[in-house]
Amino acid sequence: MINQRLPEWFKQEPIDIHSFPQVKHALKGLHTVCEEAQCPNIAHCMNRKTATFLIMGNTCTRRCTFCSVRKSPTPSSLDPNEPNTVADTAKSLGLDYAVVTSVTRDDLKDYGADHFRKTINAMHSYGIKAEVLIPDLMGDHDALAYLLSAKPEVLAHNIETVPSLYAEVRPGASYERSLDILSFAKRIHPEIPTKTSLIIGLGETIEELEQTITDIRKTDCDLLTIGQYLSPSENHRPVKHFYTPEEFGALGKTALALGFKGVVSAPLVRSSYEAKRLYESCYDHRSHDF
Repeated sequence: MINQRLPEWFKQEPIDIHSFPQVKHALKGLHTVCEEAQCPNIAHCMNRKTATFLIMGNTCTRRCTFCSVRKSPTPSSLDPNEPNTVADTAKSLGLDYAVVTSVTRDDLKDYGADHFRKTINAMHSYGIKAEVLIPDLMGDHDALAYLLSAKPEVLAHNIETVPSLYAEVRPGASYERSLDILSFAKRIHPEIPTKTSLIIGLGETIEELEQTITDIRKTDCDLLTIGQYLSPSENHRPVKHFYTPEEFGALGKTALALGFKGVVSAPLVRSSYEAKRLYESCYDHRSHDF
């Protein structure tokens, strides 16, 4: 992450990272989005013996301009042992709830749906709840239905930004396709909570954000997280605006008024931050101070 001057509300209390080395050792040989995406909460999460597993390699076939994950049209082949390895690692960390995401794999026939399904099943074999944060699978309903047949506890897919910025921020993605992923998942498995995330400060307006939140809620999406964009490097899209904690709070209230079951909206929030806690409180109909 570039050395950008941050507003004072980004200051975090120092922590005693007693669990960090243990978690780093347990994750050796695996990828995490915490590291690949340069998450600002990495020390806090790993200190609580948690991390977001990144499967199917660490090279993405898309070219999103806000993301630090490496890009290539020809990623490495899948590791058939990875689903079990990830589940074994989650068990060794004592997790009873794990978040699994992936790079986008447009090069695969099923876009990675089977690999996700195997990972969910491996987690469930240990009694570990699985929240999966999936790419858009190129809108393939059959692939999504197959993945969902493993019954993850939460199906997440990130909208990320407002439609007017998609061409610049998410080339290769489609706002309507992403909304359809959330909508179709809820139609075929209404019992599985759906979740999405917005990263703001990319150049959108408050009015655009409010309309996007409304569009998301129309898919019957249950859970929403909203966080501040921080530019990973000088080669990535710059931050256009830093929102205040009060503005984040107002957006959270807007979302709750629309009927989301759980909302977390604050500067350092990321899509999988405190995921277990949000899942467990998703029927409380109230915002939480994270």
